[in-house]
Amino acid sequence: MRDSKPEPDRAGAVADRASENLHSTGPALYLVATPIGNLEDITFRAVRVLKEVDVIACEDTRQTQKLLTHYGITTRTISYHEHNEITRAAELVKEMQEGASVALVTDAGMPGISDPGFRLVSLAIRHHLPVVPIPGASAFLAALVASGLPTDSFRFSGFLPAKRGERQAAIEAVKTSPRTQVFYEAPHRMVETLTDICDVLGDDRHVVIAREVTKLHEEFLRGRAREVLETLKSRDGVKGEITLLIGKAEPQDAHVGTAAPGCPSIRQKLEQIMAEEKVDEKTALKKIAKERGISKSEAYRELQRTK
Repeated sequence: MRDSKPEPDRAGAVADRASENLHSTGPALYLVATPIGNLEDITFRAVRVLKEVDVIACEDTRQTQKLLTHYGITTRTISYHEHNEITRAAELVKEMQEGASVALVTDAGMPGISDPGFRLVSLAIRHHLPVVPIPGASAFLAALVASGLPTDSFRFSGFLPAKRGERQAAIEAVKTSPRTQVFYEAPHRMVETLTDICDVLGDDRHVVIAREVTKLHEEFLRGRAREVLETLKSRDGVKGEITLLIGKAEPQDAHVGTAAPGCPSIRQKLEQIMAEEKVDEKTALKKIAKERGISKSEAYRELQRTK
């Protein structure tokens, strides 16, 4: 009697089918990276897949059509964006279950990175459909490797909050981080965000503004936060796609605003100065900030934390 082999479990079977689809465009969800600016930044494999699939789900069909026309791709397109993804994800999964191959693209870069896609990927996996990544351009990764900041450890956090209080809290959270921080930011908020960085992290924190990466007006602004801020202020507005990188905390940054062992806290120092010099809280706080090499707003936040 021949030895019988165990049946592969369902997860294993899906993994095998996904592996087979690396070289064919059978029924599956293909996550296809598209150029972030320069139309040449697309792989041969991505072009082939976009030509061979049954349908391309696009964040904006008009934007994607420019790319498809450039490469002579005539595949049917359908919209898939944040406003219709709940119903459209179910429709696309049904098509794949019936044998269709679907490519998901965003306006630029890798689908699912600060763009719609997660819901469709999750639903496809839940229905045991293969999900095949077709790697390529990514704005935050391109900006990171060309920034000059350490790349051995980094964190990408998508877009910073639009509201100032929430944004400052997000920046405060990375104050003592030992890794490079990467964010996307809207150009019209860039000056406000850099101002917040100066207030919360200090004028000397290393930052990089990567603007219009891979496009005609590509630019990298590298330097201390205050220097980069003044450069942007001198311009007639900030335009283009922005990736913001914040350097990791330097050794002294981990102790900024913190009294050395045996030294009084900001609250204790505040009370001492007000009593001895007969000045108000605002004046005393300004003096403490200057002594400790921090901004007045950071001294105030530190004071609030001790209440």
